[in-house]
Amino acid sequence: MVVRAYRFALDLTRRQERAVLAHAGAGRVAYNWALARVKAVMEQRGAERSYGIAESGLTPTIEWSLPALRKAWNAAKPDVAPWWAECSKEAFNTGLDALVRGVNSWSDSRTGKRAGRRVGFPRFKSRRRSTPSVRFTTGAIRVEPDRKHVVLPRLGRLKLHESARKLARRLEAGTARIMSATVRRDAGRWHVAFTVEVDRVERTPARPQAVVGVDVGVKHLAVLSTGTMEPNPRHLEDAARRMRRLARRLSRRVGPDRRSRQQPSRRWERARRQVARAHARVANLRRDGLHKLTTRLAREYGTIVVEDLNVAGMLRNRRLARRIADAGFGELRRQLAYKTTWNGGHLVVADRWYPSSKTCSACGTVKAKLALSARTYTCTTCGLVLDRDVNAARNLAALARQATTAGSGPVAGRGADRKTRPGGPVAVKRQPGTTQVGKAGTVPQDGTANHMLTRAH
Repeated sequence: MVVRAYRFALDLTRRQERAVLAHAGAGRVAYNWALARVKAVMEQRGAERSYGIAESGLTPTIEWSLPALRKAWNAAKPDVAPWWAECSKEAFNTGLDALVRGVNSWSDSRTGKRAGRRVGFPRFKSRRRSTPSVRFTTGAIRVEPDRKHVVLPRLGRLKLHESARKLARRLEAGTARIMSATVRRDAGRWHVAFTVEVDRVERTPARPQAVVGVDVGVKHLAVLSTGTMEPNPRHLEDAARRMRRLARRLSRRVGPDRRSRQQPSRRWERARRQVARAHARVANLRRDGLHKLTTRLAREYGTIVVEDLNVAGMLRNRRLARRIADAGFGELRRQLAYKTTWNGGHLVVADRWYPSSKTCSACGTVKAKLALSARTYTCTTCGLVLDRDVNAARNLAALARQATTAGSGPVAGRGADRKTRPGGPVAVKRQPGTTQVGKAGTVPQDGTANHMLTRAH
């Protein structure tokens, strides 16, 4: 049993759109109310500590779990939201659940339970800047027999822009169960996403014993150890000219101003929707290309080896940040992680410090330096001349033999502060007068000890 998401575009009438916006607004009200309550208690306890009050005398803490916040909201909603009966209870539950997730992420980030960047404390949601969304987990949630409509609690029968036959077939066969449905507006288009528990059949890759190394890059999106080079479509670069023109048009319209409380003009709203649709089109094209590539790899190869790239650090390079973000390295690895499991394969993640580009795939010699501008790898030991990315992909494929367990390998944890020993020749100290015949070395300068290259084990 796996959990999958099925996402479909909606064609809502104006009345239905107002109803969905009302539910999204109800969730935002519950979110802001609960956030204000949690924040007030935390600030009060902080102020009392500054006065020297003992911990036992501080204002009692409030529990920010979903059941506790839901119980408090049910007691306060007649005064906070007298119109609460007009919306489904799932709308308020959506806002409270979002706050619980945000506060837990902030707490786990502070205590070290959450990896990655530090997560800030949740902020209040604005009606203009927040994305309208509402999630339904109970009630009547189904796909109509015509596969062109869905039924959601309180919203009723909604028309789909496309057929839901992929989901309907599984529901009719009894191999899927709908767990929740989320209605969300992205770039002016409404979508419904179903979270479905699917009973998948056991699959085997077309070549279960085959191993492929995947080296991602900017020039080519992915270079395989077989020599195949997947081109980088560069959707953002292709659409940049049109997006700049739309952005200039938006800047010349009369937009909102919080200081003077100026409302945006209709032409500004129309220009903003055009900019949003342009960005959404780029994101959809990128997502579609990555899904096709990762699905093809997961269905064909039994073992796939990728690198553990520090994408956040790579984005600090202002010359390549836009192209790196447009390629979607992190999304490619995320999709491979679950698609290899679905198709019966294994994903091996190489150590972040593994020198795949600097290592010769023929003899294992490791170069001390390799400029990014050098697109051809030339080995001075064995004379190998090969494309830089193909050489790195072959090294990644060879690394699969070192994997100790299925789906794992020599992986360094996130934020590792050490470098692993490379698999090729490395410099080790030798004592004066012990030079071996046929071994490369360095000439001592200014008292520096000699070194020789040896194979790391």
